Amino acid sequence: MSSAVLDANDTRIGLRASARHLGALTRRNLMRIKADPESMLDALLVPIIFTVLFVYVFGGAVAGGQQAYIQYMVPGLLGTTGLNLAMAVGTGLNSDFQTGVMDRFRTLPIGRSAVLLSKIAAEMMRSVVAFTVLITFSMILGLKLTTGFLPLLAAVGLSLMLGMSIVWISMLLGMSLRSAQAVQGVSMMVIMPLQFGSSIFAPASTMPGWLQAFTKYNPLSALADACRNLINGGPVAHSATIVVVFSVVVTAVFAPLAVARFRKRT
Repeated sequence: MSSAVLDANDTRIGLRASARHLGALTRRNLMRIKADPESMLDALLVPIIFTVLFVYVFGGAVAGGQQAYIQYMVPGLLGTTGLNLAMAVGTGLNSDFQTGVMDRFRTLPIGRSAVLLSKIAAEMMRSVVAFTVLITFSMILGLKLTTGFLPLLAAVGLSLMLGMSIVWISMLLGMSLRSAQAVQGVSMMVIMPLQFGSSIFAPASTMPGWLQAFTKYNPLSALADACRNLINGGPVAHSATIVVVFSVVVTAVFAPLAVARFRKRT
């Protein structure tokens, strides 16, 4: 089937059919996880490893004790967990192109956007699992939900919003770079400065002036502050607004670019 015919079919696909395609492709992605449970190790183990390492290695130095550091660091860890999972999507998408999976999709009368949206839907479910593991394990270590359950859900919602906006960047990288290894390398160059040049692990006030300037405008700092205040109590509106605006702008810019790139490659 030619690309022109597929493009014509794509414009005739209705909302109900698109929803069916999205559901079917999302189930496919979840079945792949079921068939390869090792692919969930990053969602299940990385939150636990990060929590143990940072709480017991840096807790005493940064906050004067592990309990205080749990309350400070774990809310911010929601954001970095979502970011790590989001950036991994591009690697999987690149592998799908390399192994010929996308050639099969190209022969099917399905909406192009459904393929990408199904990746986001599956990734949201993986992120929810990771957040649940992180929060549950942190509560075992002593995390206290000072403000209650609903603010915690709001913190998770903000983390999901930012993470799913970053997925579009990740997918664009996955379709633009030649190999999965290249996608991983570029992703690390994006993730590391954002994670450690933020207020997730240490207050910005302890950093040199030039780094404080970067930290101030880092969206992960805004997310960490919002989640921290949602869980521990404190003003939320300003930092939450920054997260929402950043997520909307990133999605508005990179979602069309990712869809256009996908159409070009398929």
